[in-house]
Amino acid sequence: MKTLQIESSGGKGFYGAIIKKQAEIRRGGRGTFSRAGGRPNAARWSHVRYKGSLALKPAADAVEVKIKSPDRGDEARLLSSFLGWLDRHFGKQLSSVKIQYR
Repeated sequence: MKTLQIESSGGKGFYGAIIKKQAEIRRGGRGTFSRAGGRPNAARWSHVRYKGSLALKPAADAVEVKIKSPDRGDEARLLSSFLGWLDRHFGKQLSSVKIQYR
């Protein structure tokens, strides 16, 4: 499992912006991530090609993402794919991304 702590330079509301962007992309019939479930203060995403999921939830001035997969290779690919997605859509708004390996 890998845990990401994502901080934006804008502060609060970043979790909502991520959720809104993913929904907007899916409504357009595009994208590799889809919402697999969740609540208003937490979401779970799956990838079209890789096994596993990303659990997103807001934290104090940040967003916490847990990446889990039964396949270590797919876990690494999920991490890479999500970081690429994050950089493409929010690169200029990011302050830091901290990755913890467990």
